[in-house]
Amino acid sequence: MTSESTRPPKANVAFSMDDFAKALEQEQYDYVFQRGQVVRGRPLEYTPEGVYVDIGGKSSAFVPKDEAALGAVADLREVLPMEEELEFVIIREQDADGQVILSRRQLALKQAWSDLVEMQTTGESLQVRIKGVNRGGVIGEVWGLRAFIPRSHLMEKEDLESLIGQQLTVTCLQVDPESKKLVLSQREAARSQAIKKVEAGGVVSGKVVSLKPYGAFVETQEGVTGLLHITQVSGLPIHDIHTVLQVGQQIKVVITEIDEYKNRISLSTKILEAYPGELLENLAAVMSNAEERLAAANNPSEATESPSSPETE
Repeated sequence: MTSESTRPPKANVAFSMDDFAKALEQEQYDYVFQRGQVVRGRPLEYTPEGVYVDIGGKSSAFVPKDEAALGAVADLREVLPMEEELEFVIIREQDADGQVILSRRQLALKQAWSDLVEMQTTGESLQVRIKGVNRGGVIGEVWGLRAFIPRSHLMEKEDLESLIGQQLTVTCLQVDPESKKLVLSQREAARSQAIKKVEAGGVVSGKVVSLKPYGAFVETQEGVTGLLHITQVSGLPIHDIHTVLQVGQQIKVVITEIDEYKNRISLSTKILEAYPGELLENLAAVMSNAEERLAAANNPSEATESPSSPETE
């Protein structure tokens, strides 16, 4: 056997640079776009119906006008600027010509729900524009999303028609992206703002607005309603709160705790007593100098000591 016979046969392949470029082009065109996929692209051409976008496919993708952004779009060039690379989500897969349908609106909706979930967690307030009224409350719109405010969570509970067109400050009561349910509260937003105006440890004036077996709800002059628990009324046990307080009664209370996360404040009057049960014997006397009593309770040494100086000539 000769050395020539041991050599491998030469490959008879002619692969030019043009062939390589065509292969790359074919690979690009064979890219599969799927529904739900997020892609990046640049607007190329505007039409009355929407925008053609280059996403690197065989054909330009298309964004219908009603999928360009949340809410109505007056000028497509403002929301989808020419040659600016943006993210889109594919809402319809390739047709026979390789064109896919894109949406910016669906991405914005997803982000809006995510932001609202976060705002419900933090208690952050937002603005809602009222669009309509139904038997249970009012209908509004937030970032293109339909929202509902129950009548019980409105500051104005009677003339609901007067709220149409207004912007209200609200917080989120229920945010459910799956069922597209968004329930808001103007009352809780107002309560949250009011709570920021009060401080723990001080005496405030208020009115008893409700009595429950476990205590009294007192609305302060700042517009905050707090709970005066039955165990915090007096140093002696109370079996029936109605024997001590009445709805509509004006009293002074001490703010002992503020929970801004839950929009709650806790109140006490027993801290004002000079001895356990004094409030039960003479409520008026305790209320008359509540501030001085709190100061004495906070500085018991000053209240009990009677300092005297040695006589000097």
